Parts: sequence; structure tokens; C-alpha cells
Amino acid sequence: MKTTLDISGKAFSLRRYPIQKNDTLQAWDAADEYLIEQLEQAELPAGSHLLVLNDGFGAISCWAAEKGYHVTAASDSHLAQISADANLSKNNLNSVNFISSLEPLPNDADIIVMKLPKYTRFLVWQLQQISQYSRIGVQVIAGAKTKDIHTSTLKLFEKHIGTTHTSLAKKKARLIFCLKEKQLGSAPVETTSFDVTDYQMTLQNHANVFSSESLDIAAYLMLKHIPSNEDFKHIIDLGCGNGVLSVEAARRNPQAKVTAVDESHMAVASASANLLKHGITAGRFDCRVNDCLNGFEPNSADLVLCNPPFHQLNTVTDHIAWQMFCDARRVLGPNGRIVVIGNRHLGYHAKLKRLFGNAQVIASDRKFVIVEAYKQPDSKGMR
Repeated sequence: MKTTLDISGKAFSLRRYPIQKNDTLQAWDAADEYLIEQLEQAELPAGSHLLVLNDGFGAISCWAAEKGYHVTAASDSHLAQISADANLSKNNLNSVNFISSLEPLPNDADIIVMKLPKYTRFLVWQLQQISQYSRIGVQVIAGAKTKDIHTSTLKLFEKHIGTTHTSLAKKKARLIFCLKEKQLGSAPVETTSFDVTDYQMTLQNHANVFSSESLDIAAYLMLKHIPSNEDFKHIIDLGCGNGVLSVEAARRNPQAKVTAVDESHMAVASASANLLKHGITAGRFDCRVNDCLNGFEPNSADLVLCNPPFHQLNTVTDHIAWQMFCDARRVLGPNGRIVVIGNRHLGYHAKLKRLFGNAQVIASDRKFVIVEAYKQPDSKGMR
């Protein structure tokens, strides 16, 4: 795996964080390189203010910090911010101003640089934010893989910001150039909602929440198999998304405290709103933006519910799921259990059996499987 980005006469050491054993995934892509090369050619004045959106692991922020620019980096990903900060430190560069996706964008940026996000609804939200907060005439440059830039993508830039054109493709990446000509008069609507009638729920969803316009079928299947046990004192919803599993777990276990965890700021905000909306009092739950269960006390939970992602930003990977399972084993108390749902082909049954020493399929359909494992002190998985 390549860990040094050589560009414009500079070398940057870049890693994905948290660092994984035998990691094969690079911390930057061709779109990062294309954006940096374009910014070099722009010869921005010293001290320019760059607003950088969705800087996956900090490649653009590192380049800009080395140039001495003032950088504001906005992201919905807690892990992206951890990565960028760690890479800045590793390269002996000053930190930048990090803001979450829930905070207003600065209104004094001299140029806006964006990596296209995974979800179109989040892209629209960010374009609306640019339209609302940024000054007329500021240039927006976005980068992505060529296959991810469509005519419909360009129309969104035209609709919300202004005149738009694209670059030629380079190393299967392409740039979008847009001039800020439009001003949004009022703030965009922050959330959308949908009903889950079988469970008497109406779920609010911020723009970057997975399946933000309808309940995904894996979560629907999982709802039917959330355990109820009067001995549960602490339940963790790991990778909580909009908190739908947290709500049902709290309903079925009224004596338990529920902790909803996600690395997305918008997911955690959605989960918190949905727990309150469905009558779960604030003293019964805690919603945290976190790197899996990092910092949680060992043996502190009775049940972990997990619907793991199989991608990090735009890259397909199972290392986050493995980290979730390892963290769950550490945080679960004796005889505590983890209930996981995933696509059949992901092989979570084998992974959990390897880790816990046991694993049972408790439900399945043609596409998904739900697997349960117990933390048993004498099991092979606990040695």
C-alpha cells in the first residue's frame, strides 16, 4: 500500500485512521490529486481562506496547510476528521479549523473545494449551504471519480449555485467548476421524515443518513428480532444511523439505558431526535459521535445491536465491521450478546464465531442473515 503522496514537489505521509493491521487501502485518490494540481495552477494569494468539504483523510487539508492557507474543513464523518488531524500532525503541519456537517459554513471563503459525497441528498444539502452562506462570485471546484459525475450531478450545481462546467478526465477522475451566482434566501429544511407504520414510528432523517427516505429492508428485518430481557441494563446500538433500532430496543426494554453510536454527526443528531420524538426520556439514552466503541468501559454492556456498514466513505471494505465486532466483545459483560445483521455474502457468521467462539443464525431471508453471539468467558473466542 502506498502511504506517500508525492505532488507538486512535496511529499505527504498519509494514512487512513484508525490504522488497521495489513491495511491495503490508500488514503487519497486520483480526484484528490487532480484537485491539488488544479489549486496549484490557480496560484491563490498568500493567506487565502479555503473551505474544504468532505476531505476524506486530509490530503487536501495537508497540501493547503503546507502552503500556509487558512483552511476550514467541513465533514459529516468523525473518522475523516480524526484522519485529517492525525495526518496533519504526522506531516508536522498546523491543524485546521474542523467543523461538522451540522454547523453553518463560513461566509468568507475565497474558494470552495469539494469531494463529492456518496449520497445525492447530502450533496444537495451542501450545495444549499454554499448557496446560503458563501459570497456571490466565489469559485467552487468539486472532484470525484468520472463514473460518479453525471449530467444530473451538473444540473444540481447549476440549480443551486450557478454556471457549471467540467474538466477532461484524468486518471479516471474529473473536476466540476462552478461559479456562485445564486443566493438562497432562507435556510433549507434540515430533515425529512417517513413512517414505519408497523411499529408506529415516524423517523426524522438528516441529509447524510443511510436510507434517509425510507426504512432499509435490513433494519426492518432486524426490528422483529431485537431481544427483550428484564436483566438488560445497558444496550448499545452500534452504527445507529437514524436510531430506529435504538427506539425499538428502548421500547422493549424499558428498564435499560440505550447508547446510540455512529461516526456520522447527522446520524447521531437524527437518532437523538427520534428517541425523544418516540417518548424515550433524555435520561434513558446517550447518543455519541464516536469511532466505534473506542473509550467505552470493558464489561459495561449487556447487548450490542449492530447493522454494520460495508464501506468507508466511497470505498467498499469490511474492516469497520470487524472493528465493531472486536469492540463489542471488549465492551460486553459476561454472557452479554451481540446481534448482527448483514448481507449473506459478507460472512458475518464465520467472523463472529472466530471472535466469540460461538454464533447462531436466528433469522434470515433471501438476502440478509441475523447472527447472534454470546460473550462466554470459557469460549475459544475469549482466549
